Amino acid sequence: MPPANFWGDTPEEEYYTSQGVRNTKSYFTTPHGNLFTQSFIPLDQPVKATVYMSHGYGSDTGWLFQKICIGYARWGYAVFAADLLGHGRSDGIRCYLGDMAKVAAASLSFFVSVRRSEEYKGLPAFLFGESMGGLATMLMYFQSEADTWTGLIFSAPLFVIPENMKPSKIHLFMYGLLFGLADTWATMPDNKMVGKAIKDPEKLKIIAGNPRRYTGPPRVGTMREIARMCEYVQNNFHKVTAPFLTVHGTADGVTCPTSSKLLYEKASSEDKTLKIYEGMYHSLIQGETDENADIVLGDMRAWIDERVERYGPKSNNGESKGD
Repeated sequence: MPPANFWGDTPEEEYYTSQGVRNTKSYFTTPHGNLFTQSFIPLDQPVKATVYMSHGYGSDTGWLFQKICIGYARWGYAVFAADLLGHGRSDGIRCYLGDMAKVAAASLSFFVSVRRSEEYKGLPAFLFGESMGGLATMLMYFQSEADTWTGLIFSAPLFVIPENMKPSKIHLFMYGLLFGLADTWATMPDNKMVGKAIKDPEKLKIIAGNPRRYTGPPRVGTMREIARMCEYVQNNFHKVTAPFLTVHGTADGVTCPTSSKLLYEKASSEDKTLKIYEGMYHSLIQGETDENADIVLGDMRAWIDERVERYGPKSNNGESKGD
């Protein structure tokens, strides 16, 4: 029988304690469905800021994604993560993203409820998105009130679809003739993304062992909506004013490094940072060698620590027009 967790059979609480974090799991009700959520809180140090994390396509906040959550928590950050609708243990048809604005709004409602809570409202707060979670994160940012977020962090975000991954316009047109009946069909060509995302063969085995990972072909509505939302975000990069860090590998076969470069060029933010890693694949933290992952994490840590120093902690005055 496969292990219940990527680290093996050590009881969960024992594992998290060994990592210096306290983990909690719960469900959060949104107007669009129930979300499975997790928190990763530093055990023996004060919380410097909060970070709100979104995973990529077909993934969830458990399994290897939580290595990122644990990493940030060990640096002194309270991390909150939600399985996107249609993913992991959240509601929705598996990997169906027919309305990404709703998918983003659902996660945002959870994140804002924590961000505005008595315990954390005075601390800096950052949104983090990996891969397609980067696209969802950007939509959350656009849906947020001004000054809700201190900064944004993107790991190999999906803003530009590589040519070989683009959904065929003919396929989308033909399915579109069925007036939405085909929207949830898992019939789009599958370009075997996982193999293009993970460089380290041992880590590929671990990722493939995730019992909640979606392995079916992409759904018609999902591909249509991702293409539409990438175009929308590209047209609105100039509206980004928050400080941000975006990182990408040059050998990313799933999301174009152009995604990060275009954001960096077109965003209006005065404080913006772009890091490109020569020869690295798509999954920069879970899928690279430990040595490479440590380089990326080191850059992320330096960036967020510096922003907390620069921008926080704030009093709650003027934090949100809604307060």
